[in-house]
Amino acid sequence: MATLEQKIVSHLWFDKEAGEAVRFYTSIFPDSQISSSVTIHDTPSGSTEIVSFVLCGQEFQAISAGPHFTLNPSISFTVNCTTVEEVDALWAQLSKGGQALMPLDAYPFSPRFGWMQDRFGVSWQVTAAAGQQGQPPVIVPSLLFTGKNYGKAEEAVHFYTSVFQDAQVGQVIHNPPEADGKTTVMYADFLLENQRFRITESGYAHGFNFNEAFSFIVKCDDQEEVDYFWEKLSGNGGEEGMCGWLSDQYGLSWQIVPAAMDEMMQADNPERLARVTQAFLQMKKFDIAALQRAADGG
Repeated sequence: MATLEQKIVSHLWFDKEAGEAVRFYTSIFPDSQISSSVTIHDTPSGSTEIVSFVLCGQEFQAISAGPHFTLNPSISFTVNCTTVEEVDALWAQLSKGGQALMPLDAYPFSPRFGWMQDRFGVSWQVTAAAGQQGQPPVIVPSLLFTGKNYGKAEEAVHFYTSVFQDAQVGQVIHNPPEADGKTTVMYADFLLENQRFRITESGYAHGFNFNEAFSFIVKCDDQEEVDYFWEKLSGNGGEEGMCGWLSDQYGLSWQIVPAAMDEMMQADNPERLARVTQAFLQMKKFDIAALQRAADGG
């Protein structure tokens, strides 16, 4: 299976605020821009805006599709800055109208760190990390395993690195064993398709867990890849959804999407866009040939 330039893309679901949120994020992060914005019509959520954008040279996507799902801190973006001053500047911008989850301060693991949920509901962990000064911050999706997932973080690391071919387990640091001998993960990181992820777990009753408000798009070159990732990620207790969406055995949401959809969904041909939209609304797993026929007007 061929590797695309960025195979996994973080996707954020908003009620109506996708465009506003993306304009805000691209205004405060370096090496950032809005790549495209398209509105599709006649969906279960009505007219839906899809915005593709870049932050610090990394691809992201956001959607305004109604109040069906709500973002929460089970997935956050860790922003690794090279100086304390960068941390303070980003915190000042991101925290406006938001809520601090861990106040900006010095901690044993970082000279400057803060965790907040911004006014749009997106969670950010901003930290000063060792690195070459003058480089843009690195944004890392960070998973928090709680509730029924507590104690499964290390298992999940090995599961995800087994599914993706270009993958590697990084550092794994455990908490002290619990009274019953249970071992949990304080911190772990891993690479999937040359993209870094973090994972931690907590036994507290946080009252939230993964949902469709934060998902990961997997861009696939061909039907073989679509079939492969659909089977691997929805199996072992996962759940198939509509329109290329699924949730894996831990409840984490994924979208298994043909890379060719980027071209099919461009706004410059509204008739083609409408045909492709109506075609994929009827699908669970995407059928590339059927989508291409719809795009071509067949």
